[in-house]
Amino acid sequence: MRSLGYEEGRNLAIEWRFVDGQYERLPALAADLVNRKVDVIVAGTTPAAKAAQQATSTIAIVMATVGDPVRSGLVASLARPGGNITGLSLATTDTSAKWLELARIVAPQSSRIAVLGNPNQPTAPAHLRNIQAAAQKIGVDVLPVYAHTQDEIGRAFLTMARERAESVIVLPDGLLYGHRQHVAQLALKHRLPSITTAREFAEAGALISYGQNYAAYFRRSATYVDKIFKGAKPSELPIKQPTFVELIVNRKTAKTLGLTISQDLLLRADKVIE
Repeated sequence: MRSLGYEEGRNLAIEWRFVDGQYERLPALAADLVNRKVDVIVAGTTPAAKAAQQATSTIAIVMATVGDPVRSGLVASLARPGGNITGLSLATTDTSAKWLELARIVAPQSSRIAVLGNPNQPTAPAHLRNIQAAAQKIGVDVLPVYAHTQDEIGRAFLTMARERAESVIVLPDGLLYGHRQHVAQLALKHRLPSITTAREFAEAGALISYGQNYAAYFRRSATYVDKIFKGAKPSELPIKQPTFVELIVNRKTAKTLGLTISQDLLLRADKVIE
């Protein structure tokens, strides 16, 4: 927003609200923002956007990192969203099979792969179906494991260990992202190669991340806010989809796990953490 000419305290006021993965708090926080008569609500996740949608049909809502806004019922279409919602779509369900491929590249002996997700995340079922379909073709067993609180993350990894999972794919989700360091540490503790969806996971110690750059999406969402401030209608602002995904490899974690990352994968990586 600063690069677009806005300065907090001068011509911009921001009301910050965070739930730390406790999605049940979202409706109350969204209603509070509506009562404060804000001009725009920026929603960072699908559950946040859904809560804002239920709280208001008049205040503009800008999605920053929402997986599939059409399937989630947030907008009518990407080209013409209609209503009061616009912004960006991660549309990452097409990358699900790629996460499985990466899991097999770094740990080709893996025959049982855990998939960790949040049951409250609307995009989780589509990701899981895609991974299961791809796994079936190559004879790999998929173990779905869920967590919607921090305590359940720990229990989920105990389940993986008990069920003898050999690697783990961590699905995109606000709770898991917020506790990414905990997730990465547990994966290391249980010696599970971890495939994740955002670079911050790899920077926190996960083995690999493959997906969009979330920080870039939030920066890009500012352009929507600027247009709305200047009179544009959300219903007439097309929703943009990702055109670039990045691959991050944590070589330090690989060494801790006793894994050798192929030179081909290292050369393909956008960043290698030593």
